[in-house]
Amino acid sequence: MAEIHTIGANGAPTQLVCDFETLARSDVALVGGKNSSLGEMVSSLQAEGIAVPPGFATTSHAYWSYVDTNGIRKAILELIANWESGKASLAETGHAIRSKFLHGSWPVNVAAAIRDAYHKLSAKAGVKSTLSVAVRSSATAEDLPDASFAGQLESYLNISGEDAVLNACRRCYASLFTDRAISYRQTKGFNHLDIALSIGIQRMVRADAGSSGVMFSIDTESGFDKVVLVNAAWGLGENVVQGAVNPDEYQVFKPLLGNVNLVPIIEKKCGEKAIKMVFGNSDLPTCNMPTSKAERAAFVLDDKEILQLARWACIIENHYKVPMDMEWAKDGITGELFIVQARPETVHSHRDTAVLKTYHVGHKGRVLATGLSIGDAAISGRVCLVESAKDIHHFIDGSILVTGTTDPDWVPIMKRAAAIITDHGGRTSHAAIVSRELGVPAVVGSGNATYVLHTGQQVTVSCAEGTNGFVYEGISPISTQTINLSSLPTIRTHVMLNLANPAAAYRWWQLPADGIGLARMEFVITNTIRIHPMALVHFDHLKDAEVKGEISQLTAGYDSKPEYFVDKLSHGFAALCALVYPKPAIIRMSDFKTNEYAGLVGGAEFEPREENPMLGFRGASRYYSPQYLEGFALECRAIRRLREKLGFTNAVVMIPFCRTAGEAKKVLDVMAENGLKRGTNGLRVYVMCEIPSNVILASQFTEFFDGLSIGSNDLTQLTLGVDRDSGELAHLFDEQDEAVKWMIERAITAARKANCDISLCGQAPSDHPDFAKFLVEAGITSISVSPDSFIAVKRIIAAAESACFH
Repeated sequence: MAEIHTIGANGAPTQLVCDFETLARSDVALVGGKNSSLGEMVSSLQAEGIAVPPGFATTSHAYWSYVDTNGIRKAILELIANWESGKASLAETGHAIRSKFLHGSWPVNVAAAIRDAYHKLSAKAGVKSTLSVAVRSSATAEDLPDASFAGQLESYLNISGEDAVLNACRRCYASLFTDRAISYRQTKGFNHLDIALSIGIQRMVRADAGSSGVMFSIDTESGFDKVVLVNAAWGLGENVVQGAVNPDEYQVFKPLLGNVNLVPIIEKKCGEKAIKMVFGNSDLPTCNMPTSKAERAAFVLDDKEILQLARWACIIENHYKVPMDMEWAKDGITGELFIVQARPETVHSHRDTAVLKTYHVGHKGRVLATGLSIGDAAISGRVCLVESAKDIHHFIDGSILVTGTTDPDWVPIMKRAAAIITDHGGRTSHAAIVSRELGVPAVVGSGNATYVLHTGQQVTVSCAEGTNGFVYEGISPISTQTINLSSLPTIRTHVMLNLANPAAAYRWWQLPADGIGLARMEFVITNTIRIHPMALVHFDHLKDAEVKGEISQLTAGYDSKPEYFVDKLSHGFAALCALVYPKPAIIRMSDFKTNEYAGLVGGAEFEPREENPMLGFRGASRYYSPQYLEGFALECRAIRRLREKLGFTNAVVMIPFCRTAGEAKKVLDVMAENGLKRGTNGLRVYVMCEIPSNVILASQFTEFFDGLSIGSNDLTQLTLGVDRDSGELAHLFDEQDEAVKWMIERAITAARKANCDISLCGQAPSDHPDFAKFLVEAGITSISVSPDSFIAVKRIIAAAESACFH
């Protein structure tokens, strides 16, 4: 398709329509952010496999020609002046300007150019005159570093016929002056007559019969730059963008995408996807319809498609040299995937990664609602429930906005809200994107916020606890901490993190940690899996019908009950491994006590009753026992999948509560039988050093393990004979007791002599600088602490090393 020109006032040709193939990202002034980016991908990235539907763009010259032919420029100046002086409301002003556009006449040359380009696009697609196209707005000030204009301008899908295309273009022009767009430009300081509108006319992908969604080449909440986030729903993509559905969510680890033998999908969440947008008729080009139960239960994309999209995201990001926000669509007829939009991400890509600000919520009330957290802040305040856009004038400034979903009409009140809570929407919905840009914390996709919350209610909204956002009852105290990470000292001793919750992992990606020193398997089993592994292995023989029903419900969608455990556990640890990759992530195999195991679904049928579970059937003793051997096999399968299929070879296995060297050999043998052989594929195996026998016979344990990790709580308990949970004996429980320090020092000496790693997991180094100095002097390899203690411990160790080595 050739460029279509008219002759300008100075005699030079003026472009009215340009094929995408002739455009580049430098053409923003001519065709706006969206269309220049589409042109860039068509001209530069199709050779790298990126599929973009063909199309063309009207130019800014076409827009100004329409404006001046209809005398709209003068009207805009007068109407905006009346609004600014208080003579007219925003609604009256927007309506008057839009009417000028909607009732205007097309300049003959502009209309002819659009008709001709549409016919040529139809002919290229093998369609005579009624090719279905998407008609999308693209403003010349769009997708700037500090302004995304997210969802403000209109798009029209499934438009067929030249007259319908021209009408859709006219409506796109009018959408430049919706109330929200006028208000947004005013806030950002844009002159209304400095911005023109280009329109992209692009062949429709039959996503109505397939699926579509949005993806980012960066984690949208934390800014973690090693993952691609993909949202997906059935049908056309407007429901995902507008937040009308809770979509599927997939996370993919970018550094491992180059290995075609791996499937580095960190997480797959199946969204509700209650409705889908499909093609309608000429009067109503698109409409929503309910999804089937099968569609709601199924993942929209398979692993191969998820990885293809993620690879495309990386190619696009590498080309643009910035994190990207993209829209994709899958043709349900041909099965092909396409990128239909790409623009720079406008929030995290411009943050100072050397500065870390954290929020902590104290004295939390009852959880009232949960959803996806947007942002990382927390705030308390009063609820203002607004269920319909027609009632937004009732919103009270500074309140916490609660509503079903938002679209661009809500922006004027969103920017006046302290926080936002919605029933519907995912991380890439309108509410999420605008909340990020405004710096307003939001909990989206709660499902029931408008049902359980009411106007005037006092609540605390927390987005500071990872990927899940929480709405707590009442006003909770909130503290903040801001740290300049560039000022942290360089030290010899490694400082690692104790992390259990995969959902909260990414919020700590900026910390310069040397790995994860302790990741507890129990957390993932309790919070994600919830079922006793032996109840999954022996599901058919369970006696309790109610328990069987609950397990069936939890494992719905899995062909095998044990597969549920392996899949959930391997993906549960993937986010933790990704956070520090390629540095080590030490995963402790399950260390429930029998009473804790019995509390899992189905656990009561498999656990003995013990008088003292703390010293009972726990840790290593379970792994080779017939009572749990099959359960441990599932744990091993999960770790093997984590390392071999997902690709996280930085996962290190740690064995807890290993009483004797003989027990160590038995456990290693069982692991090897299940495909986890120490040394094979770089597998390292550590042991917890938490029993006096681990210290007394440390030289024997170092023959079986690559590292020892001192569990100071249990070691103190068993050295001093003090129950760590006893209030009456609390004054005797002291990790700095001379007997405990003697044990620790002896363990460190034995490990270093055997050239074996030795670490300590616990709170003591952050609470007691003298204890940290003692560990440094003794020669500890690493210290693993909670993230909120990391900075303090790093500085304490720096001072200790300075005193020891200088």
